[in-house]
Amino acid sequence: MRKAIFITGGGSGIGRATAQLFAARDWFVGVADVDAAGMAGTMALLPAGQASMHRMDVTDRGQWASALSDFVMVSGGRLDVLFNNAGIGSGGPLAQTDFAELDRVVAINFMGVLNGARIGHAYLAKTPGSCLLNTASASAIYGSSGLATYSATKFAVRALTEALDGEWFGDGIKVRAIVPSFIETPLLNASPVGSNETIRDRVTAAGLELTPVDQVAEAAWAAVHGETIHTYVGKTAHRMAVAARWLPGKLRKMGRRGVTRKTPA
Repeated sequence: MRKAIFITGGGSGIGRATAQLFAARDWFVGVADVDAAGMAGTMALLPAGQASMHRMDVTDRGQWASALSDFVMVSGGRLDVLFNNAGIGSGGPLAQTDFAELDRVVAINFMGVLNGARIGHAYLAKTPGSCLLNTASASAIYGSSGLATYSATKFAVRALTEALDGEWFGDGIKVRAIVPSFIETPLLNASPVGSNETIRDRVTAAGLELTPVDQVAEAAWAAVHGETIHTYVGKTAHRMAVAARWLPGKLRKMGRRGVTRKTPA
């Protein structure tokens, strides 16, 4: 029987590329997103009859329950992989960020993942050899200055992945995370709070690489089929993983780069 994967954030970027790769390898694909136009664009790239579309907001538990119920009805009752991929980019000084923006980032980037894990567990447990796959970030390796809330949510995703890998072992469910650095996706077009520059501008100015999204999709495939809990994607992510272990002081200094200590009046 054809295996099945349900992908949040499937309307663009990593989600779209992963949907294309798994469909090309004869999986049935559920494309989920809050963006209907984006989902339609992804569906147009997939083989007819091999995918379903589910408009949903990952912060809404009722929509999660309905979407997964609808998906397994058309997938032959299978949920081999639940890919918690939906997320948003947000940056800027924490002290200048609106509380509404803080709530939005936490709700989508972490609570959305937690909702998917909690509601998806029952379906994953019924599918032998299933996997919960989460999208973390290189910002989950060492906290990124200027991305405090985003980093915190991705640290939480990383911790959840590790915790559930142990907790769900007895249910026969693997739990994995991909940990990408800067990926060529629309998220790079966002501007941090208080800045006229985009994230893409800052990454380019810093001389850091942008990893093609198809490499992330291949990493997602490897993570689902491998035994490594965290799969790092991109040179920056690999370098940060090494530095976090052996050179944490260097990362700490990098986080302070360009910051002038204020003298009390």
